[in-house]
Amino acid sequence: MPKIDLDTVELTNNTIYPAPFAATLAKRYVRRLGAVAGLSDFGVTQVVLQPGGISSQRHWHEEEDEFVVILEGEAVLIEEGGETVMRAGECASFPKKVANGHHLVNRSDRDCIFIAVGRALASECHYPDIDMRFDAASRSFTRKDGTPYGA
Repeated sequence: MPKIDLDTVELTNNTIYPAPFAATLAKRYVRRLGAVAGLSDFGVTQVVLQPGGISSQRHWHEEEDEFVVILEGEAVLIEEGGETVMRAGECASFPKKVANGHHLVNRSDRDCIFIAVGRALASECHYPDIDMRFDAASRSFTRKDGTPYGA
């Protein structure tokens, strides 16, 4: 049956960000729904942002489109052009190759739940606010000069 029982999908706050950036995601929890459903062309993730949480470091992708839909609560979309409050039912899209670093921040006093669609870590990813980038060739995070974390 194609219906996914959310209670059977692990809700985790694991991240592959290197230290010290991993700690910034302590209030973000995810369910990887696309993988559970057997999807391979794109990923679908349910994200729960607790109050004070961020979805990621502000970023943009060279070869990955992203799309988010707010299901419950509200979050502030922070991007190059400023800030926009997003509430349940509202959507945002981030086309590949557009250098518009973005992320969601929960400044409210209750959880924000949203769906994110994309191909996680499928391409070079840039983080304009911090000394980090994702290198698709090595499938690892490096500093902007290419030095690996931990080196």
